[in-house]
Amino acid sequence: MRRNSRKAIKSFFLILLFSGLFLLLTSYPAQAAPPQRIVSLAPNITEILFDLGLGEQIIAVTTYCDYPREALSKPKIGGFANPSLEAIVTTHPDLVMLTEDGNPQEIGAKLKKIGIRTYVFRARSIEELPEAIRQLGLFLDIGKRADKKARAMQDQLDRFKIETAKRSLLNKPKALFIIQPEPLIVAGSKTAMDEAMGMLGLENIAGASAYYTRYSLEETLRQQPQILFIGKSKGMEEDIKKLLKRLRRLDAVENGKTYTIRETLYRLGPRIIAGLNEMKTAVEQSGL
Repeated sequence: MRRNSRKAIKSFFLILLFSGLFLLLTSYPAQAAPPQRIVSLAPNITEILFDLGLGEQIIAVTTYCDYPREALSKPKIGGFANPSLEAIVTTHPDLVMLTEDGNPQEIGAKLKKIGIRTYVFRARSIEELPEAIRQLGLFLDIGKRADKKARAMQDQLDRFKIETAKRSLLNKPKALFIIQPEPLIVAGSKTAMDEAMGMLGLENIAGASAYYTRYSLEETLRQQPQILFIGKSKGMEEDIKKLLKRLRRLDAVENGKTYTIRETLYRLGPRIIAGLNEMKTAVEQSGL
């Protein structure tokens, strides 16, 4: 009788154990399948996705997504700051990717409300970019591929810092990065350009203002930057000539220390290293 009781108790606990395991396995939410229909709402995200080999999965982009060349043929859902919710929905995406800065917050909230999955890419600086790419790779179930890209970028950033660390920290040459000549818009703090200038041992004379800010010719002349960087954009050639004529009293202009930099630094993406090296080359050529 006692032996039968022990067997009954043992059987009871085995049933409880297996029931618990069954409930645990069946109640745990299944991991979402990797997205196959992605809408990108920012140029840097588009570049990153292509760099990670996901170009085929991108079904729509913004009108500002012009790199790589393949992005130009993708359907457009509006601008970076004003994407069309209706255009996004009609593409039937299984993922919409946004940035923390630039995309309107309400678009993400509306997408979630109607059941469309979103992902917010959160890198706000060059330093944060490798880890943000790594986290994106984990989310998209391509962790190894993204980690390889992130490691390569981090290695290049580390080498860049070592090469530029020799510059004097006591006597930083003054610099200015011009985004737009008319009206004069420059890169302030919390921008990749400001971060790059800091890495190069330069003092950004517009660093007291955050992000992209309107600047005066008078203040530029008063501050006397020793080197000028000008972001290259189509259709600005004549405006740049006019601006440099107005700033002809600057030593940087008189001595030819003005350098056109491609738009690679405008986007926190795979080409950011190219932009850093371009600025580094300009500083070396200037002799500062």
